[in-house]
Amino acid sequence: MREKIIVALDVESEARALALAEELQEYVGAFKVGLQLYHSAGPEIVRKMVRSGTKVFLDLKFHDIPNTVAHAAEAVVELGAFMFNVHASGGGRMLAAAAAATKQKALQLGIDPPLLLGVTVLTSLSAAELRAETGVERPLPEQVAALARLSQKSGLDGVVASAREIPWIRSACGEDFVIVTPGIRPAWAAENDQRRVATPGEALRLGADYLVIGRPLTAAASPRDAARKLLAEIEE
Repeated sequence: MREKIIVALDVESEARALALAEELQEYVGAFKVGLQLYHSAGPEIVRKMVRSGTKVFLDLKFHDIPNTVAHAAEAVVELGAFMFNVHASGGGRMLAAAAAATKQKALQLGIDPPLLLGVTVLTSLSAAELRAETGVERPLPEQVAALARLSQKSGLDGVVASAREIPWIRSACGEDFVIVTPGIRPAWAAENDQRRVATPGEALRLGADYLVIGRPLTAAASPRDAARKLLAEIEE
């Protein structure tokens, strides 16, 4: 079960990130390096973690013209991340360019390509905000399912989506499509700035492949004790 847990290292420094990774590595499957850590520590943080045998989900959510995103994808493959993502709302040409570049670069290097995920709708957005502030008229579950179908059609391996949308994604894309769920909050944790949240047990029952969990572990007085508590909750 631990292989399904990805810890979000949304922390301020490389030293803090590496200390957390060392403390938690026996309890979880991978670590997420996002915008905050990547921009403070640079790509070397990914290299260091990969060299130590740690699996890294590089969460930079690329969203640009197809050529730019394709070259960014090649750079991620060279870093050795096992998973990374792009915004599915960037469109089919951008998604297809990222998928093709990822596979081609991995082939050139003689390695397995990382999993490539499309970000559907950020879990911080409510249905009302999606409609009123971004102009998306489709109901939120339909928007998520549509972006998941586009991601699959464009050659991606899966999507990042709220656990609440998993049934619609499974219906649209089948059982082999990878679903990574952020917005995971154990029953004993606060929601913080997430809106569409779920407990670990709920997400797994719905069919999530990976769970991304951050502050309930990384901000705990004892991250190791929090990780043990999380695993106990999942295994109940």
